[in-house]
Amino acid sequence: MNKILNAIKPYFLIILSIVVLFIIWQLAAVALDSEILLPNVFSVLKSFVGLFQTKDFKMDLGFTVYRAFKSFVIIVVSGAIFGVLGGRFKGIGLWLSPLLTVLKSTPVMSVILLAFIWFETGTVPVFSAFLMAFPIMYLQMKTGYFSLEEEMNQMCALYGLSKKDKMLHYVIPSLTTSFVIGGKQTLSMIWKVVIAAEVLTVPQFGVGAKMQLSQMQLETGSVLAWTMVAIVLTALGDFVFFFISNIIKSIINNKKRTNAL
Repeated sequence: MNKILNAIKPYFLIILSIVVLFIIWQLAAVALDSEILLPNVFSVLKSFVGLFQTKDFKMDLGFTVYRAFKSFVIIVVSGAIFGVLGGRFKGIGLWLSPLLTVLKSTPVMSVILLAFIWFETGTVPVFSAFLMAFPIMYLQMKTGYFSLEEEMNQMCALYGLSKKDKMLHYVIPSLTTSFVIGGKQTLSMIWKVVIAAEVLTVPQFGVGAKMQLSQMQLETGSVLAWTMVAIVLTALGDFVFFFISNIIKSIINNKKRTNAL
């Protein structure tokens, strides 16, 4: 019984937190008594459900997911490669340091506005997401490489492991956790930047574009409904990485038990 209670306790706390947030939202909406300033929870939920019945919903959702996924693939591949190189070779890390400082300190809106000048509308979200999220993946992988134990490197050298075997059996498994954490943080940033870029550039299809159109028409309920779509997309991404993390932990624990035997 205790095991069951311990298992469901985290989910209960999450649900309770969501309920409390909705209650605060509803009380604020009742106090303001204005659908333009803050519509009530039930009105927004109705708008949220109604989005699935609109003819362009699949296109809007699909284009946003495509832009985010395209950005994600480019960032995790390039960020992982340059992160490992930056950790392995001091010169590369120093060479990339000024660029990383610029990217981390540049406001998101500045990047989006400049990209809007340089590129066509559909490219702006992908380019902006890359510049904003690349430092996250890069630094996570670089830090992960730095954390590799020197004793383990010496042991690999002692046993005469080839560079290929060292990479396959030590470096890659050791960096898996860093890769997953970096990927999760990167994806969370990507959703925000891609949708913000869609809000400013207003492409034909996209979650952010529909947010902007709803705002122009003073349809606050619709803006919040599309915001809920963005929240669901982020939550689904977090769930996927949570699932992947648990699989990796299980594999590592099984290897430890095997080695112990």
